[in-house]
Amino acid sequence: MIKKAILYMIISTFAFTLLNVTVKKLIHYDTAQIVFFRSLGSLIFTSGFIIYYKLPLVGKNNKLLVLRSFVGLMSMSLFFMSLKYLNVGSAVTLRYLSPIFAAILAVIILREKIKPLQWLFFIVAFIGVIVLKSSDIKINTIGLTLILSSAFFGGLVYIVINKIGNTEHPITVVNYFMIISTIAGGILSVFNWKTPLDKDWLPLLSLGVFGFFGQLYMTKAFQLTTVNIIAPLKYIEVIFTVIIGVLLFKEFYNVWSLLGIVLIISGLILNILYKK
Repeated sequence: MIKKAILYMIISTFAFTLLNVTVKKLIHYDTAQIVFFRSLGSLIFTSGFIIYYKLPLVGKNNKLLVLRSFVGLMSMSLFFMSLKYLNVGSAVTLRYLSPIFAAILAVIILREKIKPLQWLFFIVAFIGVIVLKSSDIKINTIGLTLILSSAFFGGLVYIVINKIGNTEHPITVVNYFMIISTIAGGILSVFNWKTPLDKDWLPLLSLGVFGFFGQLYMTKAFQLTTVNIIAPLKYIEVIFTVIIGVLLFKEFYNVWSLLGIVLIISGLILNILYKK
């Protein structure tokens, strides 16, 4: 079971890595257009699941489902925008600060408590941000603001999903997200629509495929074993993305940049292990 769960998680992280680098390769298109193709591709799969398994198309908590879709759309759009300014590996690493924002927001909104040792792990992660910002000349203020905003909205996604709880089927939740993102991306992309080149059609259409299978195999992994075993493996995505970024985009990371990435990921993994 554990071996299968680990395999599923590795497949998931690799699928998300392919999504990240494909978006980076398509940054000459408007963000709304990329959001549209990424969401439409996944919507085809989620709608198929709903029809095949006769799952509810309309949820019970429509306001929360729409809110989750909106904050998810904001997080995704800001992440895609940040890739115009940041190395893809740095962007993915900084986006993973979402759990810290979620924990802080949970204190304010859900009245949860953060233990002193967790604050220490959060400080380690933020020291990593400072080290990464100081050492990576490609991390400018615009890029950093965009990716931290993406992480903040990602934290809000955790909070809203927590409020939804088990009252909705996971596919119903994702389907709402994909419907709203497809509509918003489609409408906004009209203003800056760029007819895809022949060589770009396949990458654009593959975005939704990578996103869907990344989510699917991550869900399968969490269903097979405990969170503390699987959750840290999510950060393999950073390793995959950094390696492909170096090979494909000739991105450069010095020793201090890598130290910053290690500090961020270490702080987040220690927090996961301590909580569980």
